[in-house]
Amino acid sequence: MTFGCQMNVHDAAWLDRALVARGHARHPVLLGPGEELSPQVLAGADCVILHTCSVREKPEQKVYSLLGRLAAYFRANPRAFCAVGGCVAQQVGPELWRRFPFVRLVFGGDSLPEAPEALERLLAHPRLRISLLDFSESWRPREDHLEAAPPSPQAFVTIMVGCDNWCSYCIVPSVRGPQRSRPFADILDECRRLVDAGAREITLLGQNVNAYGLDLGPGASSFAELLRAVARLPGLVRLRFTTSHPKDLDEAVIAAFGEESTLAPMLHLPVQSGSDRVLEAMGRRYTVAHYHKLIDALRAARPDMAFSTDFIVGFPGETEADFQETLDLIRQVRYASAFSFCYTDRPGTKASAMLEKIDPAQSLDRLARLQALQQEISESRLETFVGHTVEVLLEGPARRQDTAGLVLTGRDAWNRVVNVHDPEGLIRARQDRSFSGMMVPVRIDAALKHSLAGKAAGATW
Repeated sequence: MTFGCQMNVHDAAWLDRALVARGHARHPVLLGPGEELSPQVLAGADCVILHTCSVREKPEQKVYSLLGRLAAYFRANPRAFCAVGGCVAQQVGPELWRRFPFVRLVFGGDSLPEAPEALERLLAHPRLRISLLDFSESWRPREDHLEAAPPSPQAFVTIMVGCDNWCSYCIVPSVRGPQRSRPFADILDECRRLVDAGAREITLLGQNVNAYGLDLGPGASSFAELLRAVARLPGLVRLRFTTSHPKDLDEAVIAAFGEESTLAPMLHLPVQSGSDRVLEAMGRRYTVAHYHKLIDALRAARPDMAFSTDFIVGFPGETEADFQETLDLIRQVRYASAFSFCYTDRPGTKASAMLEKIDPAQSLDRLARLQALQQEISESRLETFVGHTVEVLLEGPARRQDTAGLVLTGRDAWNRVVNVHDPEGLIRARQDRSFSGMMVPVRIDAALKHSLAGKAAGATW
């Protein structure tokens, strides 16, 4: 089970493939809507692997809650065990063994390549416990033949791990380690193999992708050079990347948006606050004015550019005036979407020692106001696409079908979910191949709360 960011999802998928390649079988856990992992659905499992997140307090607490619920299964099956990976494992380490004796492996994201062998040792030696929590000095390669995922229209490629920024609220440098960039040639080779296997869209992953290569020394390729090389791979339709730090977004990357049509016109650019005073306390190392210049430059390079972002409300010392500046920024930029959270102390961070903590009720009130404003803007932006035609990369049949024709789901260039109706049979006519990966022009006829809906106007490969 996986908690947290896309990098955790990607790591979990890699470990799953690695274990299957070594002859292990996946347990057929099928969870219904709203159903949680429980002892009842684990019957027969020898090992349960949790990929965890501790960037905020809530997902960390969810991990402890889940482990508590699973204890009954391990008491009834003493040879079975649990492995905990990711940020909570890196943060808490062997302390998990004391709280949950059935946890026999703890491993950080940097030690993922060693996890398959460790799991096999644990299966062979029931009394053994293993801790894999050391950071390497450089990128730690994984088994090459497992890097490329099975054919899929969307693929994710890790280009770096760790972070050197040490924002005052963030635990990532402690649990992910210092920045380590992956070799340029290895990234390009994996992307090429993914496209050859059927991927049409690739997302490059890293804690701070804009800083790619800075740790490799003089002469190393920059992130902009990597972007252009991947964007020009024959057969690739869309290229995305996440996450970006505004202080490292440079002119070369901005120019690439205007010159490489494969680069999707949607960028996640976390701002965290609209107040310079709060940004300084956060250790973000940019100002609101600088952030606005980036937005303006990106829109000048690519007029159809849209943005998503992150906000933290209730940061220590945040005043109502600071919060109003954040709301002003939202109105000015008009984000397509935003991830927003109340501040919570994370162990060992500078912000956790700050004294001017905000009352939780006040933080929740601010969060509600911010989310209401953003929802209004998001819905308004969606409405502007009614009557227009967008290119949708299909992912497969939608969960809900109707009697007017096949309904499929996919995403447009701005990463919005689009429900595609096919009343004329334009897509069904191509049933000689899977719907997944098909590019379909869709005329939008409805804007929903978080998505769009329309009718297929044709189909291409």
